Amino acid sequence: MRRSTAPRPHKRDGIWYLVRRVPKEFASFDRRGLVRISTGVAVADDPRGVRARDAVRSLGAELETYWRKLGDGQSAEAALRFEAARKRARSFGLAYRTNEELAAGPLDELIARMKLLLDRNAIDNAADVAAVMGGARRPALRLSGLLKEFEAIEQQNLLAMSPNQIKKWRNPKKRAIANLIGVIGDKEIARMTREDAVAFREWWQKRVVGGGLDIGTANKDIGHISKMLRVVDLTHQLKLEPVFHHLRLSGAVAAQRAAFSEQFVQEKILAEGALDGLNDEARHLVYLIADTGLRLSEAANLTAETIHLDQEIPHVQVRPNGRRLKTDHSARDIPLVGCALDAMKLHPNGFPRYRDKAASLSALVNKVLGKKKLLPTSEHSLYSLRHTFEDRLTAVEAPEKVTASLMGHKWIRPKYGAGPSLMQKHEWLQKIAFKPPKG
Repeated sequence: MRRSTAPRPHKRDGIWYLVRRVPKEFASFDRRGLVRISTGVAVADDPRGVRARDAVRSLGAELETYWRKLGDGQSAEAALRFEAARKRARSFGLAYRTNEELAAGPLDELIARMKLLLDRNAIDNAADVAAVMGGARRPALRLSGLLKEFEAIEQQNLLAMSPNQIKKWRNPKKRAIANLIGVIGDKEIARMTREDAVAFREWWQKRVVGGGLDIGTANKDIGHISKMLRVVDLTHQLKLEPVFHHLRLSGAVAAQRAAFSEQFVQEKILAEGALDGLNDEARHLVYLIADTGLRLSEAANLTAETIHLDQEIPHVQVRPNGRRLKTDHSARDIPLVGCALDAMKLHPNGFPRYRDKAASLSALVNKVLGKKKLLPTSEHSLYSLRHTFEDRLTAVEAPEKVTASLMGHKWIRPKYGAGPSLMQKHEWLQKIAFKPPKG
């Protein structure tokens, strides 16, 4: 069910629609002939069909998945048989191989498996023979099932993630697969060709050139698909061709690092009443980030256990605390000074409204900063306060090791000892502390 181009939206009664003819191979299952599905997007609200194209692509992927499921009525049962055989093979200490794979492999392995059945008196047990000798066929894995399979393989890596982190991990992969299915259909991954991958690359090229989309976004899609295929192939020894190898688009430009000037932060962002459009938690999180350089997610996920206001040097601790830190170097202790100290005194238990919701915090604050003309350029955002924090440390010539320790960056030399103390970090932070807003 290959499609050379992505489906296009069609106008009908003032609404954009997906219109697809049922493929011949599924006509006996779906007798509608022509399928029309509303995107829910009014033509008047989207005259050029920009939003409609994305909606149609998503609906098209879902429709093709539906057709495939109709055609593969027995696939669920076959998958269960295969999984049972694979688990039973593991109980014998073996990796599951189908009989075709065993026949194509070395004769010694085939003989060893037969001997294992004889040694365990399992030669008359049909389930054991099927598990050891590959009696259950490996079910065909389609693109629509790729993420689920990849997630099952990577489940140990998800254990340390919070629900929101898992969502952020999953969504770009989900979108990449939906985009690919929209271009080439819900193909079996073993039947994907270099031509399919090139077609996907060309589809992205047209969007980049014609739609002004970012090259980096295209390359992320290609990268996600390539990695998922590679991991699934390695795990199940499918011997897939690396069809996406060397297909990333060239010309990507690294995002420009933007930082506020120290004067702008003090006189504009921290001016009395400047952030009145924000709720207390969001406003005080801005103050906290300004004088600690914390990442948004680190600040939003502080709790009573990681906030220490009654210590000789008040400080906060960045710890996993139910979520995965960005890097191994992110865990650190940061003294509280200036605006940060004032903010934390008002929130000794943290910021429950934004716990595990850093994206919501960012969206709200950036919207308010934009409305109040507190973003000097399009490259500036709430996150720019972290860059400003680093620049201010550089301006007072703080030792690089102290700066790395405060930022949660890797130190260029091997780590020995405990690193800079709270006292040392406190001394440097006092040199750059902002004056808290009045009132």
